[in-house]
Amino acid sequence: MTIPRKRKWWAALVAAACAGVAALAVAQPAQAAAGFTVSGTQILEGNGAPFVMRGVNHAHTWYASQLSSLANSKALGANTVRVVLSSGNRWTRNDAADVSNVISQCKANRLICVLEVHDTTGYGEEAAAATLAQAVDYWISIKSALDGQENYVILNIGNEPYGNTNAAGWVADTKSAITRLRAAGFAHQIMVDAPNWGQDWSFTMRDNAASVFATDPNRNVVFSVHMYGVFDTAAEITDYLGRFRSAGLPLVIGEFGHLHSDGDPDEDTILATAQQYGVGYLGWSWSGNGGGVEYLDLVTAFNPAQLTTWGQRLFNGANGIKATSKEATVFGGVQPSSPSSSPSPSTSTPPATAGCTATYAATGSWQGGFQGAVTVKAGSSAITAWTVNWTWPNGQRFTNSWNATVTTSGEVVTAKNAAYNGSLAAGASTSWGFTASWTGTNNAPATVSCTAA
Repeated sequence: MTIPRKRKWWAALVAAACAGVAALAVAQPAQAAAGFTVSGTQILEGNGAPFVMRGVNHAHTWYASQLSSLANSKALGANTVRVVLSSGNRWTRNDAADVSNVISQCKANRLICVLEVHDTTGYGEEAAAATLAQAVDYWISIKSALDGQENYVILNIGNEPYGNTNAAGWVADTKSAITRLRAAGFAHQIMVDAPNWGQDWSFTMRDNAASVFATDPNRNVVFSVHMYGVFDTAAEITDYLGRFRSAGLPLVIGEFGHLHSDGDPDEDTILATAQQYGVGYLGWSWSGNGGGVEYLDLVTAFNPAQLTTWGQRLFNGANGIKATSKEATVFGGVQPSSPSSSPSPSTSTPPATAGCTATYAATGSWQGGFQGAVTVKAGSSAITAWTVNWTWPNGQRFTNSWNATVTTSGEVVTAKNAAYNGSLAAGASTSWGFTASWTGTNNAPATVSCTAA
């Protein structure tokens, strides 16, 4: 089975009045420190620490056996995963036991879990789509799995809950859904997706966000836009994100890609502006896309060692996950991109050699574990293959690795290039990464050597 094809959005981005900014603004009361809350444009953890989502979408309901995808996305730096669930209206229902297990796996992998019902996708235009009311029925039916998880779980009521037909109906239906969830006792932060297949080209969500937010007695609603072909220019992206920023309302980019059948999203501006404004983002999607949009896979065949072009961009590119992600403080608050968060010393760079050099760095650390990166650089001549060696100084042990074939013999580590990253031009470099365990001390290897062919 493959993920159903992401729907095309043929409508062009329409003009809107600047008065929308004033209509968005709304006062927000102080919140109790229980689970995620909202303060202006920021998402806060229960202890008041700001949290910015940096993560991926994972199609759990169609690939229930691929729970290792959570650990693998974490290993690449993600701090959040948006998990696709089904209410049973269109696909096989994910019951309370399954959802409890998903939450447990998210917590074990130190990931914040955004749970969404996918059955609502394209309601009004997609005949099989469920209503937001049916999505609420589902959440109420599995409430036992969610109670007490407010520090770890954000509830995304329904994916892309309206197509392009009668998008205005989104306002009343979303307000009703929020009201029903609160009446049922849900204290979680609630995320709402935009209509127009998530892209809000009609600005229905944007221009009604203030009144939707005010509907929630907890004032704890986050808005989610999906950026595909509608957002193919820098002006469209910066204007949309800027409107929510000016209005003081919280927004995340719940889905986006680097290509799409309805146009070519400007992913560079999406990532740069999200970083500038402190807006969270979740790339679509880890793996398993079909129906002609396989290019939206971040890794091939669920293999974290096979990053696609899109995966390389999202995880390793400018303003990407590796460079900007910070772990939730409920797990320790590790920032994978910051060597200063790792035990010291955390880096090891050997003298230059004729063939290649290798630089080791611990890029993030938590109690009992850490993440590392090794950069291999060719010398004055091109190389066709490389091998990196070191000896662990403190009994560290690998738990995962990617972009290299790693073997160990006791403390001795040997890492060889993957099939796709062995050939390097003179002066060019490539990187591979890993997670490992440590106890007591986590010093960098004294010597890291590289030999080339």
